[in-house]
Amino acid sequence: MRPTSAHTDLLDDIRLAGYYPELVADVIDLALAGEDVVAHLLQPETTFDDAEVRRHLTAMVLTSRRLVVAHVDDQVVEGSLTALASTEAVPLREMRSVVITQGFTDPAASGGSRRRDITISLGWGAVQRIDLEPAGCADPSCDADHGLTGSATPDDLVIRVSAEAEGEAALTGAVTFARALSAATSRA
Repeated sequence: MRPTSAHTDLLDDIRLAGYYPELVADVIDLALAGEDVVAHLLQPETTFDDAEVRRHLTAMVLTSRRLVVAHVDDQVVEGSLTALASTEAVPLREMRSVVITQGFTDPAASGGSRRRDITISLGWGAVQRIDLEPAGCADPSCDADHGLTGSATPDDLVIRVSAEAEGEAALTGAVTFARALSAATSRA
């Protein structure tokens, strides 16, 4: 793969995230299979569980043809710390939905409001979230069982970036990635 500025930026951000940078770079490189990087978004996460610290990294890497999603997690196996990495490469033509939700402060302010967070929800059909609730009818005295009603929503990946939690630079990076992803999927 020839180094591009987007690829160099990805590697710099992987190093900055500080979560097994060589491992993460290797996992992503394998999944990219030589394709050039167009844009990327990394989301490192740290959680605390039963007095243990666990780390996780989600990486979304956009190429001209695919979206590569990588997840790397800490795992404890037989008392030893290990890492588990998985990747999924989704052809852009298979992307079914890209939902971008943005939060703004002071929406009526002159000169424009200020973006505070962005949530990128992606669906390509691998995972569906099903929300069910009891069905009913309009008759308030009816006590019949009307079964269930609900909805199925694509829910393959949801990433939220907040200026308060991750900082303004991370929010700007997420907006840049969302813009590139929207443009790429509109052409696919």
